[in-house]
Amino acid sequence: MAIYALAPLALRNTVLLIASLVFYLFDAGWLIWLLVASILLNHVVARALPQLDGSKRDTLFVAGVVLNLAALLHFKYAGFLWGVAASMLASAGITIGAAPQIDLPIGISFFTFQAISYIADVYTGRIAPARRLIDFGMYHALFPQLIAGPIVRYVEVADAVRKRETTLGAMSEGVCRFCIGLGKKLIIADTLGAVADPIFALPSNEMTFALAWLGLICYTLQIYYDFSGYSDMAIGLGRMLGFNFPENFNQPYRSRSITEFWRRWHMTLSRWFRDYVYIPLGGNREGPWRTYRNLMIVFALCGLWHGAASTFLVWGVYHGVLLIAERLYRERFGDRSGGLLAWATTLLLVMIGWVFFRCATLPDAFHFIGVLFGLVQNEGAVWKQSFLNGERLVVLAIGLVSALVRFEDYSWRLDGSRVSAAFKSGAALIVFTYAIMLLSFRSFNPFIYFRF
Repeated sequence: MAIYALAPLALRNTVLLIASLVFYLFDAGWLIWLLVASILLNHVVARALPQLDGSKRDTLFVAGVVLNLAALLHFKYAGFLWGVAASMLASAGITIGAAPQIDLPIGISFFTFQAISYIADVYTGRIAPARRLIDFGMYHALFPQLIAGPIVRYVEVADAVRKRETTLGAMSEGVCRFCIGLGKKLIIADTLGAVADPIFALPSNEMTFALAWLGLICYTLQIYYDFSGYSDMAIGLGRMLGFNFPENFNQPYRSRSITEFWRRWHMTLSRWFRDYVYIPLGGNREGPWRTYRNLMIVFALCGLWHGAASTFLVWGVYHGVLLIAERLYRERFGDRSGGLLAWATTLLLVMIGWVFFRCATLPDAFHFIGVLFGLVQNEGAVWKQSFLNGERLVVLAIGLVSALVRFEDYSWRLDGSRVSAAFKSGAALIVFTYAIMLLSFRSFNPFIYFRF
């Protein structure tokens, strides 16, 4: 930050590009070549697209998308596809051996989708490509949002890429936002993860009805505060650097329908799939059955985007089925999405979906759901450890209230009031101090979405 602040305006993009590549190098190691190749490939494609027309332009765009997806398929899905093929061939008596071991570059899902949105927007004429490689490289590798989002489209920051300034108010806002995000992760998510993780790791014969619900409630809050905490930290860092990143969460557990949930949860990913998959497939313009097909395609892909496993695929399909069911219900009975019952039903359905998201295998997930609803009972199971204590109960209560009570100003922007600014700054300082205290004696606990 000091180097960035002291650098001449003309060199700030260069400073950020170098800092972002060094940042990525710490985790990716030699796989940093993939990010560098993505920068070069997509800059060249974007610069060439406006110079071409007709079939040549179409061919170049398709080639750019295919090359971006090819890297993602190789590094993230080769092992999964190998396993599927091995299972199918085994039934025919053919053995192909174990799947190859391929290191997964951190953040590949995020920067691949970002790259595709960039060349797609250039192709459709929505934006002009960046003039300089350094400018595009800085945007594509920008470290705050590089490895876990939000998925920032070039059109959303194009002006700031070319020229931006950091005011004292923006810096203060960014620091507060970063501190709140850090607190979400270290104070709430990690504390509740210490309850959820050992419960989900229990042998199936030790899982009880009460433990299953406790573990699921804690995981439901853990994944929200873990991921939204990262987004807050990224948005806060962006504000410190002069960027306005898009919001990624808006209290999703207050939703009264699955449709509303996806407008509030991981909003940049939802909009990405809407604009670059759902609408190009026809959206809802070609009749109900094609609309249902498009929804299933989108959410199957959404599930697989999160991970190369059958559990993620089922999670995505599950949400696709729920969205289709909602549409059918509204067509038959009208929109009745208000009320406490609609909220409770939506939250319950979302929580059931998290079981598939969290469990390692489908049998584990179905067993867990069976215990949740009393279909599987382990009468002899006993608690071999204490999962709750005073600190965890307090954090659980804070997590529930913060997730479910309405906050209009969820972006934590300063409203100009000295009292408001002082309160937010003081709260951020307290949260930051306590989070650092926790960080000093807890073991390393990476963000959940680093896996993706």
